[in-house]
Amino acid sequence: MRIAVLDIGGTAIKSGIWNGKTIEDLREWETFASQGGVRLMERVKDILRTYGTFEAVGVSTAGQVDPVRGSIHFANQNIPGYTGMQVGAMLTEEFHVPVAVENDVNAAALGEMYFGAAKEYSDFFCLTYGTGVGGAVVIDRKLWRGSSFAGGSFGGILVHLEDQKPGEIFSGCYENYASTTALVRRVAAIDAGLDSGRKIFAAMERTEVKRAVDAWIDEIVYGLVTLIHCFNPTAVVLGGGIMAQNYIIEELRKRIDGWLSPDVRDVVLLQARLGNLAGLMGAAFLAQKQ
Repeated sequence: MRIAVLDIGGTAIKSGIWNGKTIEDLREWETFASQGGVRLMERVKDILRTYGTFEAVGVSTAGQVDPVRGSIHFANQNIPGYTGMQVGAMLTEEFHVPVAVENDVNAAALGEMYFGAAKEYSDFFCLTYGTGVGGAVVIDRKLWRGSSFAGGSFGGILVHLEDQKPGEIFSGCYENYASTTALVRRVAAIDAGLDSGRKIFAAMERTEVKRAVDAWIDEIVYGLVTLIHCFNPTAVVLGGGIMAQNYIIEELRKRIDGWLSPDVRDVVLLQARLGNLAGLMGAAFLAQKQ
């Protein structure tokens, strides 16, 4: 089977072909998100045309997705006009093949469940740490999406009440402290040249940098403790480019037990295995199933 797959993010679109075993002909394109949802969909069609013929399309995308309608239930202003976009119907009309559409973190969780770190687990949640903090919940090997497709919005956990500002959504919330953006902001106060996760971890021999990273890891722990107590999962999959750093997962495993009630300490913390292919592979699975 030849399935075209896309992973639509705020800055880049990844694309490829699922051949039934792996993703081939992997490419990356600029999203041009600021030009809006209509322009984005034209770009998606142009990208798909470069792959010739295919039997289905799988789309992993930013935003809250209604997977039955294949539409964007809600998207923030990173992609203006994307809310309400009938992604599935538009692509089916253009290419005359089945189309599956899913939220990017949900798709990544499915990718990890079927092909990656969570193969052995039926109940787990997945968090991705990047510009913000994204989440997905899997119960009995099925996604739990919530009543308005916003289930797993873990970035909104209130962790610092003292920093909450009325009317400012996400002020005092988890993603403001535990995201990669938050880490870069914290370290930039020490050295403005350390403006990416890669640069920061290359400078870990500096005492002040390591101290800042360790304080950031504590922020990750605070959110995980809340979630583990609420969901009592068998496993937690941690993804996003920053989580490729083994130091982070090792420190999280060392620190978290001291914060957990004995009855939930059996939880397993897992490093995502599929990296930036997770969303594509989850989308491929859904398209193949459809």
